[in-house]
Amino acid sequence: MTLKKYILLLGILYLGFLPALHAQTTLVKGSVTDKETGEGLILANVVVKNTTIGVQTDYEGDFELKVNQNPPFTIVATYIGYDDTEVQITQNNQSVKISMLPSGLLLDAVEIKSSRITEKQRESPRTVEALDLIAIKETPAASFYDGLGSLKGVDLTSASLGFKIINTRGFNSTSPVRSLQLIDGVDNQAPGLNFSLGNFMGASELDVQRVEIIAGASTALYGPNAFNGVINMNTKDPFYQQGLSVMAKMGERNLMEAAVRYAHAINNRWAYKVNLSLLSAKDWIADNAAEVYRPEDRAFLNVGENNPGGYDAVNRYGDENLSISGGANNYTDLTGLRLYPGLGIFHRTGYWEEDLVDYNTENLKAAAAIHYRIKDETTLIAAYNFGLGTTVYQGDNRYSLKDISFHQARLEVNKRDKFFVRAYHTYENAGKSYDVVSTAIRMQDIAKTNNAFSQDYFYYWNNNVVSQLRQLEGFPPITDSGWYLDPETGLPGANYAIADSVMAANMDQILAWHAEARAYADNNASAGELPLPQRGTAAFDSLFNLVISTTPSDKIFTLADGSKVGGTLFYDRSSLTHFQGEYKFSPEFAHFTVGSSYRIYTPDSRGTIFSDTADVKIRNSEFGVYGAAEKRFLDKHLILTATARADKNQNFDWLFSPAASAVYLIDDNNSVRLSFSSAIRNPTLADQYLYFGVGRAILLGNLSGVDTLVSLNSVINFFNTSDRDTLEYISAPAVRPEQVRTLETGFKGNLWENLFVDVNYYFSWYKYFLGYKIGAALDFIDENDNFPGVQVYRVATNSSDQVTTQGFSIGLNYFLGKFYAINGNYSWNKLDRQGSVDPIIPAFNTPENKFNLGVSGRNIIGPGALRNWGFNVNYKWIEGFLFEGSPQFTGNIPTYDMLDVQLNYTVPKIKTTFKLGASNVLNNLQYQTYGGPRIGRMAYFSVVFDNDKL
Repeated sequence: MTLKKYILLLGILYLGFLPALHAQTTLVKGSVTDKETGEGLILANVVVKNTTIGVQTDYEGDFELKVNQNPPFTIVATYIGYDDTEVQITQNNQSVKISMLPSGLLLDAVEIKSSRITEKQRESPRTVEALDLIAIKETPAASFYDGLGSLKGVDLTSASLGFKIINTRGFNSTSPVRSLQLIDGVDNQAPGLNFSLGNFMGASELDVQRVEIIAGASTALYGPNAFNGVINMNTKDPFYQQGLSVMAKMGERNLMEAAVRYAHAINNRWAYKVNLSLLSAKDWIADNAAEVYRPEDRAFLNVGENNPGGYDAVNRYGDENLSISGGANNYTDLTGLRLYPGLGIFHRTGYWEEDLVDYNTENLKAAAAIHYRIKDETTLIAAYNFGLGTTVYQGDNRYSLKDISFHQARLEVNKRDKFFVRAYHTYENAGKSYDVVSTAIRMQDIAKTNNAFSQDYFYYWNNNVVSQLRQLEGFPPITDSGWYLDPETGLPGANYAIADSVMAANMDQILAWHAEARAYADNNASAGELPLPQRGTAAFDSLFNLVISTTPSDKIFTLADGSKVGGTLFYDRSSLTHFQGEYKFSPEFAHFTVGSSYRIYTPDSRGTIFSDTADVKIRNSEFGVYGAAEKRFLDKHLILTATARADKNQNFDWLFSPAASAVYLIDDNNSVRLSFSSAIRNPTLADQYLYFGVGRAILLGNLSGVDTLVSLNSVINFFNTSDRDTLEYISAPAVRPEQVRTLETGFKGNLWENLFVDVNYYFSWYKYFLGYKIGAALDFIDENDNFPGVQVYRVATNSSDQVTTQGFSIGLNYFLGKFYAINGNYSWNKLDRQGSVDPIIPAFNTPENKFNLGVSGRNIIGPGALRNWGFNVNYKWIEGFLFEGSPQFTGNIPTYDMLDVQLNYTVPKIKTTFKLGASNVLNNLQYQTYGGPRIGRMAYFSVVFDNDKL
């Protein structure tokens, strides 16, 4: 930073503090305590009445408030779960002791006793899990976002260190299009992807006030795509939470994280805040060497991990079986076994993911906001968020998101619990991001085409191996009639079995010969070909850098067969613009909410992702209106709510999402609920407009329907028979929105004072699932052509079958005295296909059973204990399940468990907390998503300075 910029920054800070320096200051000191127990209330708000001037109490419940006006005036103490308390200030340097009376004894299942659930949560008809400010600070996980995975009914999946997915109630995916993530009401999705990249481009941990996860169908109030639930983050208000906060964290895998937050209320009208955070770490390596799992209709592509000619490994790319894409690499018929014994099926060499990926994860987030109080509680907010980073993302392929950036600008006017009008614009830049799988395939193709590789492999085997193999002891002579079909039985002759046994006994030699054939095929370079570049060489670096720095449309590479191809760099400058308004009004007989929203997507990929080549411009808009009515009966114990929403995407018909609920407040501590909800999910931009090559296949969006593709099995049959009548054509109707309807019931309350219980059950009906069909297009040259060109496609379409899911969850929190808590939760989720075998039904990808057990202590005081110490231990158990992703990334996730721990110590005098902890402390390496890395321990040490007073 230059000297001029330093002077400018100091000048801005001086101007910000100037009004306070020249005003008359009144000092008020005091404490806020629980009237029944005398315990100090941590982070209670103390505010000058009818202003936004205030502070929060420290870990002792003490506060110090400076007010730029003379007495008399009134201060108000507020705390969740307590009645507001007012105190008159009559003189400077006045000391006060504020005793607050609890308004209820309800406790949040994830928070310790001093943090009670809000009245809004108690009366909510939906299942809501939450982390408040204190729970965020005390989570044993490496970050608050990871800590969400310990909440009841919540699934957290790590596709990489920088890319975490939150989901509820099944149909989990590494492309979480069925969950909506909001930050201060703003959709945090990447416009080109239509989903959020976890918290990679989200809020800084120092600025997060509260995170709520609303489970289940929620379209009625939150709009399309709130299909399985909503992750709702609220950040801190600079009027109420002022001052400087700084965090430094370091840990395993070269983890380094730093963050700073500064907020200041200039006067009763203006306030601002700025946030900056930076993270760097070494990601885990995805090195799964198991063979790719295939469903029955593509099982012919599997050969087994012990196949001498290689196999298709999960995290080795470019090594696929070439039977469909034109490579003559299958010599398992009787002629091949007799004339070319041992050759069998062979695969291309491929590259491991670690050869092609920079595992140095980096993430920079910056945010700034200005708040202006127009009148009373009406506030104008102008905010800007920026995110930049490098990580690995997993979708249909694995992708290196390198220097990807997001810009988001927001302008909003709101009055709490009354109305808001909001507009925001999100813009993404893919930077230097590229497709890792396609990069491996492209590099191999540039070096040598599949046909040329197959020919060279065959040539070496036929000319150098066959004669040696036939000389193995016991190998039957080629002239023996036992090599042919037995005329009496029609079965292969006996010599085939004899040859197999001889080769099995000499497998080490067979493997060595295949290694020789592979080396020859990789390194023999005819005209227009290159030896296959090896990692660590200048040739590899040169080709790799060229491939990942050019887009598929930049056809700068000429293959040996004369065709031209481009690289694997994404061009993505997509954006999203959204307008939304909501108004609440309460005549005497009921409470009403009305609102509407409009958004427009502007994808811009220059043909590298979507079908927006040449002068084609894609625009996609959505419009929605909604209304809700709430009425209370039986002396306000029974709350009935009805909600209706209508949404229209430009490419689809109007869709309606009704919801209704009943909540009965048994008393101040207990409530029961019953609700009906519904949701829709509009097809994503990818479902509608995608045209994206992923190596051996092209992924297609589908707005018009496709009926010209044939099944892969029938392609193989055609190769064997040359009979076009064996081809089976596939129909893929045009995409339409998904729909879900859910019934849910639950109970939330206190039993025996110290035990908080939250239990719920749901049943859901799903239809029109968005998935895909795989088929091939055959390019016949003429009617006599028995060897057509083949291109495999994966086409988006809907399932016509309905399926159901159901689930049950229970959360318990038991308090031992004032300072300790034991908590646990259990979740059960089940998919019922109702007899459907439709492969379009998306993967459930959710364990049937899972649970968490935890014990925690906060601000421990007592005989034999030390003041200001705290701890948190959480044990998680996840039952194994089949994870169904793309064809490359489908497989079994074994049952696993994890133990997270943290110990913290707070020094109130210096307003600093020291924290030592580890997620997965026993380093139980396990997959959370198939195709991703095995996730291990992340031990860390952090220091947080939090001064919320000016």
